[in-house]
Amino acid sequence: MEEEEPQEPPESPEPAAREPRVRETPEDICLEATANAIALHPVRPLLAAGDVDGDVYLSALNCVLPIDTHIFATGDDGGAVKVWDLRRGSAILEARQQEEYISAMAVDGNGKILLTASGDGTLGVFNVKRRRFELLSEPQNGDLTSVVLMKRGRKVACGSSEGTIYLFNWDGFGAASDRFALRAETVDCMVPITDSIVCVGSLDGVIRAVNVLPNRVLGCVGQHLGEPIEQLAVAADGNLLASSGHDQKVKFWDVSALGSMVVDVYRRKKKKGGPLRALSSKALGSGEDFFADLRDEAEPEEGAGEGGDTSDSDSDSD
Repeated sequence: MEEEEPQEPPESPEPAAREPRVRETPEDICLEATANAIALHPVRPLLAAGDVDGDVYLSALNCVLPIDTHIFATGDDGGAVKVWDLRRGSAILEARQQEEYISAMAVDGNGKILLTASGDGTLGVFNVKRRRFELLSEPQNGDLTSVVLMKRGRKVACGSSEGTIYLFNWDGFGAASDRFALRAETVDCMVPITDSIVCVGSLDGVIRAVNVLPNRVLGCVGQHLGEPIEQLAVAADGNLLASSGHDQKVKFWDVSALGSMVVDVYRRKKKKGGPLRALSSKALGSGEDFFADLRDEAEPEEGAGEGGDTSDSDSDSD
């Protein structure tokens, strides 16, 4: 009797090729140190990040702001503001009107008026075209940490280390016209997403979306769990937000939905201290959910708080 040759097992069918995973946002970037400055390229898919270990300048510069192709401004740790012309290779405006560090700068669409936020609580106004200092605002409570233009340039918003956003009229920089106290320990950085909506980074690691006039906290865009937010940057199309935190990571968030949000002037009643609404697929909801038991938050003043505002915050005086 002939022995039968062992049969080879049938070949298993090749697994179907997997379709590539499509991400809403780029992957997180892990750095060797905290990035204290980030910027997204206006056209190409590039991100520039400067970390705290860098040794680029001889003096302690806190911020650099391009004004046009040849002109840029710098603010340093001692309150000095300089405007530079690359064609001359020297400063065309130098001033030290603020007593503490320059934390942030902004310029109007014409490249004429430069605004500087300072650790002494003041907003500085400089005329770039005439190369002169114009005025200082009254000091606000806490350090002013950020400054952005809103409402087609009619309003200026400044964040503070006390967790308050101060609003100034364009023709009234001497005193704040309104203020909006968030349920956040600080407002450390702020970038405009639309003409009315800013994203705010705070010490609690939560990135909040905030509507200005009417003043509302819309929800949570994302978070660096348990780590302060250092900087925020938004892409030119307003759909992608980058954030750097003390966890030494750069994270990316889809904020495209904010462009279509409409905020009703009339506020709906909401439970005080309730969770923040998640505004992106990667947002975990509420920073208070995670950190409420780690610290005691003082009750906000009457008319203020998360989603709250001062008595005249809902009316735009313009």
